[in-house]
Amino acid sequence: MKKQSNDVFFQFNAIIIFLILMMYAVSIFFGGHYTPGGGFVGGLLLSSAVIIIGIAFDTKTLKKMFPFDFKIITATGLFLCVLTPILSWTYGKTFFTHAFGELHLPIFGEVHWHTAMIFDLGVLLSVVGTAITIILSIGENE
Repeated sequence: MKKQSNDVFFQFNAIIIFLILMMYAVSIFFGGHYTPGGGFVGGLLLSSAVIIIGIAFDTKTLKKMFPFDFKIITATGLFLCVLTPILSWTYGKTFFTHAFGELHLPIFGEVHWHTAMIFDLGVLLSVVGTAITIILSIGENE
């Protein structure tokens, strides 16, 4: 991803699009248990938001904005994907049996939680980490 010259308009719009995609990705992620979406689609949207920043600026700026090792994010996501079904065994349930309930959060009030969200978070982190690692690897070779 080569740095663009005099693309202030494109860079400004990329930041606006980034914020809109981030909000939509979070919405898709949290609605994934009741509607189409979830970890995979949310991860693709988050990845595309970060990639838009990389296209508008360059990989050096992208790494400054997101100083994460995306391989560790992928590994964390895979760990959560493996941990979630194994936790059901520790409680004597069958493989991939999920638990759910209500949780009181100070700002949000009563929130419905589900262990499938942990699995979906793992999928989201795996997708984001893998996609950004691939894009950064391609961008560094140019």
